[in-house]
Amino acid sequence: MDSQQKLKSLVGQLNTVIVGKAAQIQDCVACLLAGGHLLIEDVPGVGKTTLAHALAKTFGLQFSRVQFTSDLMPSDLSGVSIYERGKEAFVFHPGPIFAQVLLADEINRASPKTQSALLEAMEEKQVTVEGETRALPSPFFVIATQNPHDQLGTYALPESQLDRFLMRISLGYPDRAAERELLAGHDRRDLVDALQSLLTHQELKALQQQVLAVHAAPPLLNYVQDLIAASRTGKWFLQGLSPRAGIAVIRAAKAQALLCGRDYVAPDDVQAVLPQTIAHRLVPVGDAGRGSVEQVRAMLEAIALP
Repeated sequence: MDSQQKLKSLVGQLNTVIVGKAAQIQDCVACLLAGGHLLIEDVPGVGKTTLAHALAKTFGLQFSRVQFTSDLMPSDLSGVSIYERGKEAFVFHPGPIFAQVLLADEINRASPKTQSALLEAMEEKQVTVEGETRALPSPFFVIATQNPHDQLGTYALPESQLDRFLMRISLGYPDRAAERELLAGHDRRDLVDALQSLLTHQELKALQQQVLAVHAAPPLLNYVQDLIAASRTGKWFLQGLSPRAGIAVIRAAKAQALLCGRDYVAPDDVQAVLPQTIAHRLVPVGDAGRGSVEQVRAMLEAIALP
C-alpha cells in the first residue's frame, strides 16, 4: 500500500469513531505527522479523550494517560527512584511520561509547577529526574485536553506552554445527524478497543520524513512572512508571532499538503492550518467579543495571496 492510501485509511478509520468531525481529524493527523504536540480544548463529553485514544491506537503507538488534578506532582509524571534493599541501591521507576503518546487529560486543572514539568519533555524529548537526564521514547507526542477557562478549578496555561503545542483544535458539539448516530450506535470505547494499528514505527518515520521533504516555494515563504509581519503590526493582536510560530505554520502546512496528495505547499494549505496553528499563541486587541480564531481569519482576508 502506498503512503497516500495509507493516509486515507488512517483518516477513514478515525472518522468511524469520531463522527461528523472530518476537518478536525485531518488537523490531528497533520499535527502528528508534522511531529507536533496537540491541544484539544472543549467542554467535557464531546469526545476529546476518545479521539486521543483512537489516534494512538491507529498510529500504532504505546499509550499512557494521566488525569491532571490540582495535587498532581511533577514526580507523578516523570517517575521516582526508590531504594530497593535487595539491590542495596536506588532504582528508578519511570512515570507515565515514558510513553510514545501521553494523554494529558484536563491539563489546565494541574498547578503551574506540574504544567511546567511537561515543558522540557515537550521541547527536548527528555526529562531530568534527580539530576539525571533520561531520553523519552521516540516518537513522543503529547495530546493534551483542556476545559474552557471559565470552568471551576482551572489554571490558564502560560504562554510558554501554549507555544509548545503545534496545534489547538476544538471539536464542538456534533451536528444532528452525527449525534443521532452516537445515540443509536455502539459505545465509542468498544469501537476504540476494536481499532487496528495501521502504521509501524518505520512507516510513521517515513511519513514524517516525507512531510519534511514537501517543497515550500519562495513566493509561499513570502506569503507566510507577510502573515507573520501582519500579526506584529498591533492591528489585530497585542503581540505578534515568534519565528518558532512561523516554523510551526510551515511544518503544519507541509503535513496538510501531504494529506492532500501534493509534494508542494499551496497557499490553501497555509490557510487551512493557520487558525489552529497560531490562534492559541496570540491575544486579540480589544477582543470586542471576538476570539483569536476570528481575528486570525480577519487577518487572513486582509493579506494578498501570492
